[in-house]
Amino acid sequence: MSAELAVADAVREVVPGVWHWNVHDPRIDFISSSHAVSSEGGVVLIDPMPLQEQALARLGAVEAICLTAGSHQRAIWRYRRELGAPISAPALSKTLGENPDVRYGDGDLLPGGLRAVFTPGAGTTAHTLLLDRDGGIAFVGDLVLGVGDGRLRFVSDRYLHDPAEARRSARRLLDLPFAILCLGHGEPILDDPKAEIRALLERDAS
Repeated sequence: MSAELAVADAVREVVPGVWHWNVHDPRIDFISSSHAVSSEGGVVLIDPMPLQEQALARLGAVEAICLTAGSHQRAIWRYRRELGAPISAPALSKTLGENPDVRYGDGDLLPGGLRAVFTPGAGTTAHTLLLDRDGGIAFVGDLVLGVGDGRLRFVSDRYLHDPAEARRSARRLLDLPFAILCLGHGEPILDDPKAEIRALLERDAS
């Protein structure tokens, strides 16, 4: 699987110690985005797409890999083999290519200070990962997508486990402590992402 993935050649720092990269993913004909966060123990990769070797080295020593959903395996197994970094994956994931080192659930604390919040509807395993930094950063996998200019849309209903529940999960995001939204598909939103979520919910309801 990893041999078929597009490779990103650069990373961008979102805020100090948090990086973003993306590529056009031919498997879905859309952008797939990945992130990394620094911690005292090293760097934690979140849903990593492959990175060009020099760009990966720029991040520093990789401590761990975290998966937001079973559908975002991407290059995690390759990086576990190459970097020796353990993988944390949602406990309910049943379609993983290999066994993760840790299975986590709602509320669990993950490497890098990330906290898991279950966001049902997007999938049976979908979680948002929260980082208590810079007003709070939320890493959302497959619940909402970025479509440019800070605008959001829901993942197509045909790919959602439960569309109505996914919309309730999106509304619950408004109660979480974050000021920056990092997406599994699309550019990070640094300017009032909760306003964009509210706008999405209003558009969706009309």
